[in-house]
Amino acid sequence: MTNEWFFPRGELTRDGWESVVDGSIPGWQHTGLRVARLRGGAVELPAADVERLVIPLAGSFSVDHDGTTTALAGRRSVFDGPTDVLYVGAGAAVATHGAGAVVVAEAPTIERKPSRHVTRDDVPVEVRGAGRDTRQVHNFGTPAALDAASFIVCEVITPAGNWSSHPAHKHDVDVPGHESNLEEIYYFEVATRRGSASPAEADPFGTFATYASDERPIETNALVRTGDIALVPYGYHGPASAAPEYDLYYLNVMAGPGTERAWLISDDPRQAWLREDWKTQPVDDRLPYGTPSPVSTQGASA
Repeated sequence: MTNEWFFPRGELTRDGWESVVDGSIPGWQHTGLRVARLRGGAVELPAADVERLVIPLAGSFSVDHDGTTTALAGRRSVFDGPTDVLYVGAGAAVATHGAGAVVVAEAPTIERKPSRHVTRDDVPVEVRGAGRDTRQVHNFGTPAALDAASFIVCEVITPAGNWSSHPAHKHDVDVPGHESNLEEIYYFEVATRRGSASPAEADPFGTFATYASDERPIETNALVRTGDIALVPYGYHGPASAAPEYDLYYLNVMAGPGTERAWLISDDPRQAWLREDWKTQPVDDRLPYGTPSPVSTQGASA
């Protein structure tokens, strides 16, 4: 069972996409992800009962949708602050043109929501945690920031030597007001720590773990590199750890069978005490990376 929900870069290549996560993976139902690396070409997706969020990882793109074209101001890399993103509601075809790396987050839904362009200046940015648990979160696809039908999408930057998705937590049962039932995708990128150089043969990596929260077995203990994907259908997940020499990034896509679009979590009770410990530690002053002044939040987990 170890690492059965972990997919190194290249294992999910399909139909011109570097990676595709969708319902064709046994046991996966509520979320999707597509990764493309373009050199001036395009990737197209037909109209379907699927909502989508187009997210530049590196480079800039234009997107044809709903009878119009939206230009997305991108970024040099995922470690250079927020990017424009484009939400396209279910029932619309999408064609993305440009040069660089782009992700399309997806969730099946029959509910139609209006498409929306979120500029990078309007992306809510948080610095969460404290000490070596400090991380930066871009909340462009969370309920407070985006009117979507089903999914919750955000990205997290963990600077070299820090941990995120910590304390380990879960969201695999519906407990009204306390916990949501959400499956989750982690898409990773890793780079030499900010401000330092590395030889050509360097192999940037981080780590990621999941483990069982009930009778359903799951175990991921993986070194993660750029382009790798981890799926979390259930269970405790975390930490995601950045090695001292490398910065770590991940994109999260979450959705579930419930009618409420909410991210409600339960910590592993053996680790929940960490939140109190944060109150005695300063926030890592290396953050934020490439952003305006952020909101600081010490209570959240991602």
